[in-house]
Amino acid sequence: MTFDSILPEPTRWCVTGAAGFIGSHLTQALLAGGQHVVGLDNFSTGHRANLDDVRTEVGDEAWGRFRLLEGDLRDLDACREAVDGAEVVLHQAALGSVPRSIHDPLTTHAVNVDGTVNLFVASRDAGARRVVYASSSSVYGDHPGLPKVEGAVGAPLSPYAVSKRTGELYARTVQDHYGLETVGLRYFNVFGPRQDPNGAYAAVIPRWIGQLLDGQTPTIYGDGETSRDFCYVANVVQANLRAATGPAEATGAVYNVAVGERTTLRELYALLADGLRDALPEADPGEPEFGPFRAGDVRHSLADTAAIEAALGYAPTHTAREGLRETVAWYAARAVETS
Repeated sequence: MTFDSILPEPTRWCVTGAAGFIGSHLTQALLAGGQHVVGLDNFSTGHRANLDDVRTEVGDEAWGRFRLLEGDLRDLDACREAVDGAEVVLHQAALGSVPRSIHDPLTTHAVNVDGTVNLFVASRDAGARRVVYASSSSVYGDHPGLPKVEGAVGAPLSPYAVSKRTGELYARTVQDHYGLETVGLRYFNVFGPRQDPNGAYAAVIPRWIGQLLDGQTPTIYGDGETSRDFCYVANVVQANLRAATGPAEATGAVYNVAVGERTTLRELYALLADGLRDALPEADPGEPEFGPFRAGDVRHSLADTAAIEAALGYAPTHTAREGLRETVAWYAARAVETS
């Protein structure tokens, strides 16, 4: 998928978390569109293999317009080097996971709050025009309303949610006081190729796919009726590029990035099992196991995307079902290659 119609004439970009799941897809789209990119990553959750994939996808000529800096958001000097000369900054680097933030709130705060403030200050001082930053649907907390509308947030349910909400507040203040344009994107359960299936804090979709491919039995936490607005990564790339190139009057705001449809965990498991059977006819996924609800989890999540559609022209290209089909096929192909 190309985004040439959205991208401007070649310019300089910085992508934080460039070796991560979403960051690598953004880097790929920018390089494929003729842009110059500096990526910043400390490889705490990103992987060099993701950048290897990008290089394979875009080719050596486009790859020549990419420069990688290995550094940490918590290091102001690293942020300054990364954004030097950049017109637009796409800030994806973060320490994700609600359970991880409950286990280790100090590191979550240091990376997601202190690191984000470092990046805002460095971008201001470097004369960047705009920072598009990743927020999260977790900021809606215990607010019961569905669908989630940007102006109605509740009490946060985890340190991760607090960190993302704090980043939004800082962004608005930065724009008001320093003139650096900011746009926040509240991601709703993003998934797709390159998402890490391993580790204690892996997201549900890659974790379940990895377990199914290994012949293991995934666990659904709760009764299976917990629901999410699952959003394929191509939709998120589009949202970032539209936020980066949209009108100035659309800045200083935060927008939902989702599809606007709800999928329960039971339905998600069934879709993944069907996708696996399509990709690998010999596969025979069984029924999932069930465990207790997890602390900090929101029961239901569904986005209202009217604001980003009106302000930035966002229009998702993939439903959850369509994105899941492509995602399962990608992981299945990789499993076959390495078997």
